[in-house]
Amino acid sequence: MHIAETAIAEVKLVTPRVLEDDRGFFLESWREDVFAAAGIDGPWVQDNHSRSSKHSLRGIHYQVGQPQGKLVRATRGRIFDVAVDLRRSSPTFGRWVAQRLTAKNKAMLWIPPGFGHAFLALSDGAEVQYKCTAYYAPEDERTIAWDDASIGIAWPLPEGETPILSAKDASATQLSDADLFA
Repeated sequence: MHIAETAIAEVKLVTPRVLEDDRGFFLESWREDVFAAAGIDGPWVQDNHSRSSKHSLRGIHYQVGQPQGKLVRATRGRIFDVAVDLRRSSPTFGRWVAQRLTAKNKAMLWIPPGFGHAFLALSDGAEVQYKCTAYYAPEDERTIAWDDASIGIAWPLPEGETPILSAKDASATQLSDADLFA
């Protein structure tokens, strides 16, 4: 397993070692000692699984009272996975990093507590599974607008196309008005 820093050091790209043969493949998607050595610690308390149509965008989501760390992977199709630093005291506050996670590359993105998370489905029927370090707490959930100009995420959408959004994501707040982390 290879764990690499991204342009924001706390966000990590995890590339598992995949053993393939005529029967299919095998990989370790979690190994406590390896992840802990890379600074990716639980406790892991919840696993989530979602399916999205092509060009569905989920996020930018985060929880203020019970921040969640997330270990994200695409188990079907392809996604553009994004982490946004929402820690005011951080030198990378407001910056974002993204990775293309696919069922084929089997890569995972570690998004630590204090970051917002979003993804865009690049294929029809993209399925995403992720482990969380804190339980979902609807009263703590916040959403920042996917197209907030101060963040400036370069979403890989066709020219002139807007993503498919939930009502919550369509009415999200701007970064300048958001509840954030210290």
